Amino acid sequence: QVQLVESGGGLVQPGGSLRLSCKASGFPFSYYLMRWYRQAPGKERELVASISSTGGNTDYADSVKGRFTISRDNFENTVHLQMNSLKPEDTAVYYCSSGISWGQGTQVTVSS
Repeated sequence: QVQLVESGGGLVQPGGSLRLSCKASGFPFSYYLMRWYRQAPGKERELVASISSTGGNTDYADSVKGRFTISRDNFENTVHLQMNSLKPEDTAVYYCSSGISWGQGTQVTVSS
């Protein structure tokens, strides 16, 4: 069945880095645009970054531009989100999405 499994979240100090991964299975991953979303407590889910099926085009929310990088490996059916210069306001549950499914999310907490 269609499945997305995120990993890589955790607790990090402000200014630190994390790399999230999302492993896909059960659908033709290389044909799908992939997105990372996040949802902070008490807030709506927001789109963080997206990447085209080939990886040639990416887009970012203004709040993460220059700090986050989305990438994908179509051989490994995996999409990554490299997060640098993390801020407390980046604290949220991060989800990947294929448009037809969602992962379970991974918690990112930025705190000193």
